[in-house]
Amino acid sequence: MSESMADFEKEIDESLKTLNVVENEGEATEEETGFNAWDKVQQYLEDGTVLTLKVGGIVNKGVIVYVDGLRGFIPASHLEIGYVEDTNPYLGKTVEAKVITADPEKNRLVLSVKEVLYDKKRAEKEARINAIEAGAVLTGKVESLMPYGAFVDLGNDISGLIHISQIAQKRIESPAEVLKTGQEVNVKVLKVENGKISLSMKALEEVAPEEEDTSGEEVVSYKDEGDATTGLGALLAGLKL
Repeated sequence: MSESMADFEKEIDESLKTLNVVENEGEATEEETGFNAWDKVQQYLEDGTVLTLKVGGIVNKGVIVYVDGLRGFIPASHLEIGYVEDTNPYLGKTVEAKVITADPEKNRLVLSVKEVLYDKKRAEKEARINAIEAGAVLTGKVESLMPYGAFVDLGNDISGLIHISQIAQKRIESPAEVLKTGQEVNVKVLKVENGKISLSMKALEEVAPEEEDTSGEEVVSYKDEGDATTGLGALLAGLKL
């Protein structure tokens, strides 16, 4: 069950009420921080700044860090993408986090490591997608059928869309006339734009009679479970994430 915002705020309040800081170096007094520190934190929030911070304390359901002298809270649910049962090993560790809540009136500063990790995953996926070039011939599996086309799992957490007009030479009313979920298909990349991959089966049908002699296109294969084969490694060779 996903955590509601009310549950999340309640968790923060209860955690800070039962503060049990194991190590509290880095905390400054109110006179030392003043409102300027909150101004900076608000700017971090607006800019999405990634901060490198040392975990200075352990509290109920989270850890404590210090941002420009202000005490901040990272909930256990925001320490990793997955579930964190024990926060004690994080004490003294350095983490990268973003501010997700800054409320000087309630003296509430909340940060997230998970958001930074998600950002990195998105950037890595975008780099993998951009490494695929128009004209490449790929093998994947149909993962879902929609009225307007079929989504194909190309492996490595990458999917593309075959528009209904690109499925077959003949006119069809529904992708289900030709395809079924789980079916393995060969597709040609028509376009890669804005993180979306446009695919075509029809383009391969058009060149099929001459493909053996003239196509010269490299076929890159993908495994069903999403792990790329050696062919994908060649496609992404030299890609630095």
